[in-house]
Amino acid sequence: MRWNRDLAVALAVMLAFAAGAPCWGREDRADRPNVILCMADDQGWGDAGYQGHPVLKTPNLDAMAASGIRFNRFYAASAVCSPTRGSCLTGRHPQRYGITSANVGHLRAEEITLAEVLKELGYATGHFGKWHLGTMSADYSGRGPGRRPHENHMSPGMAGFEEWFSTEFAVATWDPYDPANQHLRGQPWDARALYWHNGEPVEGPQKGCDSKLIMDRALEFIESAAKAERPFFAVIWFHAPHEPVIGGEAYRARYADRPENEQHYYATITAMDEQIGRLRATLRELGVAENTMLWYASDNGPEGTPQPRGRNQGSAGGLRGRKRSLYEGGIRVPALLEWPAKIAAPRQVDVPCVTSDYFPTVLAALGQPLPADVRPYDGMNLMPLIERRMVERPSPIAFDFAGAAALVDNRFKLVHDPREQRRNSDNGTVEPAEYELYDLLSDPSESVNIAEENRAIVESMKERLAAWRASRGRSLAGADY
Repeated sequence: MRWNRDLAVALAVMLAFAAGAPCWGREDRADRPNVILCMADDQGWGDAGYQGHPVLKTPNLDAMAASGIRFNRFYAASAVCSPTRGSCLTGRHPQRYGITSANVGHLRAEEITLAEVLKELGYATGHFGKWHLGTMSADYSGRGPGRRPHENHMSPGMAGFEEWFSTEFAVATWDPYDPANQHLRGQPWDARALYWHNGEPVEGPQKGCDSKLIMDRALEFIESAAKAERPFFAVIWFHAPHEPVIGGEAYRARYADRPENEQHYYATITAMDEQIGRLRATLRELGVAENTMLWYASDNGPEGTPQPRGRNQGSAGGLRGRKRSLYEGGIRVPALLEWPAKIAAPRQVDVPCVTSDYFPTVLAALGQPLPADVRPYDGMNLMPLIERRMVERPSPIAFDFAGAAALVDNRFKLVHDPREQRRNSDNGTVEPAEYELYDLLSDPSESVNIAEENRAIVESMKERLAAWRASRGRSLAGADY
C-alpha cells in the first residue's frame, strides 16, 4: 500500500513535469521559494492587534500585516480544525476524502499532499505542532479505541514529511506534559497522547510554552535546511489558543487588569505571537527571508457557542457565528502573507481566498502545474493576486459542514443551514430548509437576509452549490483515484 502510494505521487509529479513544468537542478534551488504555513488553532477574526482588538498584544503579527499582504476576506475551508488542515495540504475540500469534522476520518492514502510534491522536487519537508489528520500509530489513539487507529492511521511521515514533531490532536498551551493539563479529562494520562517525533512518542519532560516547544523544533529544521542550501517546506501548526487554555505567568502579567479567563486566553496568543517573531528573525539571520513565502492563518473561528465562555474568550470581530458555524464568524479568519521577493509594499486585499488555495498557489510559484489526473481541486492559484493581476475571484468558494452549506463569491453569500432554522423556530419544529442570501460587501455581519428580493441570484447560486456537492459526493465515493 505504502509503496503503491509513493509510486503514484512520483508518477503524478512526473506527469506534471511532462506537461511543461521546469525540471529543477541543484544549481536552480537558490531561486526557488521556501514555503512556511503557520496556523493558529481557534483564533477568531478579531483576535489580533492589527484587526483592531482593544486589548490583545500581537506585535509580530502586526508587523507582518504592516509589511506583507493582509487578507480581508480569507476563509478556512471548514468551521472546525481537522477538515481545514486537510485542505491546506491537498487543495481540495476535505469532504472529498472523508474528513467531515474534527477527529473524523483521516487523510486518505490516495490524496497527493503538498509535502509529497515538494519532496519530489527536492525540498526538505517538516511538520511541527498539531496534525489532526489521522492517528500516529496503527494500534493507539489518544482519543481511545473509538477513534479506530488501525483504520485511521495516517501520520505526517506517511504524508510526505521527512521530519516531524507533532501531536494527534490538541494539547495544553502550557506545560502539556503535566497530567493536570491533559486535554481529555477522565482518561488515564499517557505520553503517547502528546507529541510524537518521527514515529516515536516523546516521553518528556516538555515544559513551558507549547508554542515555543513547536517553534524550537521548527527552527532546528529550517536552520539545517538553510545551511545545506536546500529549499524547505515547513508546516507550523500551533495549538494556541485552543483549549486547554493555559497562559504562562509572565504572559498573563501583561493582562493583569483583565479578568482571569481573559488573562489566560490573551496570554496564549501573545506567547504564540512571540514565536512568530522568533521565526521571522531567524529567517532574516539565515539570509532566507527574502525568498520565503510565510503564510499565516487560523483554522476556524473562535471557540464558544453562542458566545465566549470560560477561558475561550475569542472574538469574531463583529461577524456572525463562531466555530462550527458557516456564518462568517465561523470561517472568516485572520490571514497574512509575507514574501519580500514578490511583495515589495504592504497592502490589503478584498478578494475572497481560502486555505485550499495554498496547494495550487505554491505549485504555481514553482512553475509547476497541478498533478495531471482526474481529481478536481477546490483551491485556485493566487499568484495573479499576489502579483496584482487579479481583482476578483473567478469562481466561488463552497463550504459544507454538519448538514449546512454555503457558497461565497466576490459579493454575495448563499447560506443553507437547517440547524440555524431549528434553533430559531418558536415552537421547536423543523422549519423548511430555506436558503439565505447576504451581500457581504455592504453587510459583512450577515444581518439582513436579501434572498426574497434576489431570487434569480439565489437560484443561480443554488445550482452552483448543488453541482459542487454532487462533485464532492463522487470524490468521496472514490471516483478521483
